[in-house]
Amino acid sequence: MTVAVETGLWQLDQTATTVAVRHKTMWGLVTVKGAFTAVSGQGEVRPDGTAQGSITLHAASVDTKHAKRDTHLRSADFLDVDNHPEITFAVRGAEAGQDDSVQVTGQLTVRGISRPQSFTAKVSDAGADAVTLTAEFTVDRDQFGMGWNQLGMMRGLTTVTATLRFSRVTA
Repeated sequence: MTVAVETGLWQLDQTATTVAVRHKTMWGLVTVKGAFTAVSGQGEVRPDGTAQGSITLHAASVDTKHAKRDTHLRSADFLDVDNHPEITFAVRGAEAGQDDSVQVTGQLTVRGISRPQSFTAKVSDAGADAVTLTAEFTVDRDQFGMGWNQLGMMRGLTTVTATLRFSRVTA
């Protein structure tokens, strides 16, 4: 069964959306977890069932529940929020797959560097006026100019987990 989503414009519901990250540090012994507390976005589902849109994370809203670490993550060593206040994902295509899956392709921009990014999302809830997508994918922070790695403590990929709730825009 393929899930059908109504055509038209959709707005991200910030109160029902989460974008979290996790990365192993301390030579893989500790997992640092955080979330972006300010997220916005919108999309359009076309009559042929494909979709496009964008999600914007306000980089300074990163919160790992550790003030000193958050300040460092916002610095030029990592997100460089003074020069690059937003992280964006521009959806170039989204097509329904088997069951409740959606194949998403797009462009991720972090620190002014854009790279293609694809992943499979799941439709976890869909109705005439709201739809929720969940996804998990990995990002290589080195590809976005975040190579800071004191004493080799940080290795591997950063995992991004997103729950995105969209509400239908009515005219």
